[in-house]
This record gives sequence, structure tokens and C-alpha cells, in this order.
Amino acid sequence: MSLDLAYLRACAARGPFVRILITRTAGSVPREAGTSMIVWAEGQEGTIGGGRLEWEAVAEARAMLPQGGIAVRNYPLGPHLGQCCGGFVSVVFEVFAKDIPDSLPYARPLGPNAHWDAKIARAVARLHPSHSPAVVGDWLIETGPAAPHQIWIWGAGHVGRALVGVLAPLPDLALTWVDIAQSRFPEVIPPNVTSLIAQKPQGVVRHAPKTADHIIVTHSHSLDLELCHALLGHEFGSAGLIGSATKWARFKGRLSALGHNSAQISRISCPIGDISLGKHPQAIALGVATALLSRAEEAAHKNTGAM
Repeated sequence: MSLDLAYLRACAARGPFVRILITRTAGSVPREAGTSMIVWAEGQEGTIGGGRLEWEAVAEARAMLPQGGIAVRNYPLGPHLGQCCGGFVSVVFEVFAKDIPDSLPYARPLGPNAHWDAKIARAVARLHPSHSPAVVGDWLIETGPAAPHQIWIWGAGHVGRALVGVLAPLPDLALTWVDIAQSRFPEVIPPNVTSLIAQKPQGVVRHAPKTADHIIVTHSHSLDLELCHALLGHEFGSAGLIGSATKWARFKGRLSALGHNSAQISRISCPIGDISLGKHPQAIALGVATALLSRAEEAAHKNTGAM
């Protein structure tokens, strides 16, 4: 996950804190490299997986608060921690007060003998956001954030709300939520969700990023069709339409009559979600979210090269 400098500044407003960051893992572990949490003297936020590992890491962080600095600790997840995972986690503890970095990439030495040279500089220049965080020599490097994964949700009814509820807490996603009236939306909308009111949502499609994923769950079959038609005339990453096999059979005929060929039409998935989970809005949302996360993970792997 990318380092969020604005978030660190907001944390510093509550006083000195320690950021606990997983930099390397092996075997069976509770969380992946890049996972972090924040610890203050009397509170904490986030999680590196819970259990005995987090318990000891939080205690270590609070012990560091008075003296400051940065430290690396390695945790074998075996008998020493009373765990049976069998994996290994390398963790960096870094104390922040008011010294929040101004820009990225952010490099800091992990030991007194760390030496910056041309070889390390070249390695840092090759880093992609998907590599972050990276330990290069005796330096910890975190790059600028990758562009968030764009997801457009068309419709703020029961399924749309369930989708936002499942997707909004996940990192590195940017949600755009479209419907025809303010009254269609809940009173509270998560901060990483942009609500967009449009009396004719199909006219908004042209403003969507051409790599965005789209989920069509509106209150109207005619609007659903218009959105499918508009998306097929606009590039997109993926598109899913709520509905039955019967609905989709009719839509395919109508989209074909509108000039779209079968290869284009087949890019839209209908029904959406995992039918084995049932038709409850939250069940549909879980199935859709799983598919979107799998697709995002595949895309991230394509961007990850050898360091």
C-alpha cells in the first residue's frame, strides 16, 4: 500500500506516534508487506493482523515513543510468539512527531552504517508504486501512490448501497456513485466515494476514465440499457449489469440492434456477483467485490517487474 502523507499529518495532529510497517514476509502470515498501523501512547489505528504479533508490536511501539527513531524487528511466527502460522514477518517501527515528509519517494536509513550511493539511487529510480515499501540496501523507500482503481457504481438503491458498503473501506479504490437525485443517496457517504447526481446518467459515461470498472444497478431497465449502450461506445475496464439471464438475453438483442457486435456485447457481465451466494444485496455485493479485487490484483501483478 502507498504511503499517505496527508494521513500521517492528520495523525501527527493527535501527538507523536509510531508507524508500524510490514516490509517483508515469508510463509504463512496474517497480513502482506505494505500493511501498516499507527500507535499513540493511548490509542491505535489500523491492524497488522491482530493476535500475538500485533500485541507485541504495539508494546514495542509504545516503548519507542519517548526516545524516537527507527528500528527493524523480525518476528518468526512460531513457538516464540505462541503461534502456529510458521511464517516470518519483518517490521519497521518509525516514530513521527512533527517531522512528516514533504514529498515522495521517502527514503530513510535503517541503520548507522547506511550509505547512499549511485547503485541505490538507480534502484530507487526504477521503483514502481507496486513495489512500495522497498528495502534497498540499508534504506527503506516508499514511493508515490499508485493511481487508485476507479470503480463507477450506477444506482444508489439497495444493491448500490451494499456495494459501496463493501468496497469503500478497501484501500486504493476510488468510487464514483451515480444516480438521478440527491434523495436516492444515504445521508452519510464515505470520504473516498464521490456522489454524482445526473438526471440522465447515460450522458455522464463519457467523463468516466477509460480504464474504470462499472457496475450497473439502477432502478430502471430502460436506464440500464442506455448505460450499456453508452459504455459500449466508450472504453472501459469491465462492466457488470444486475439482472437475470432472461433480462440479459433481451438486452443482447436490443444492443445488437443498436449496432454493437457480439464480441463487444460479451464484455458486459450479467448476472453479476456469485449466484451461489444468493440474491440478497449484501451477497451480491460480496460476489462483485471479490471479482473486482481479483481483477485489480491481476492488473497489479502485470505492473510489478523485477527489482
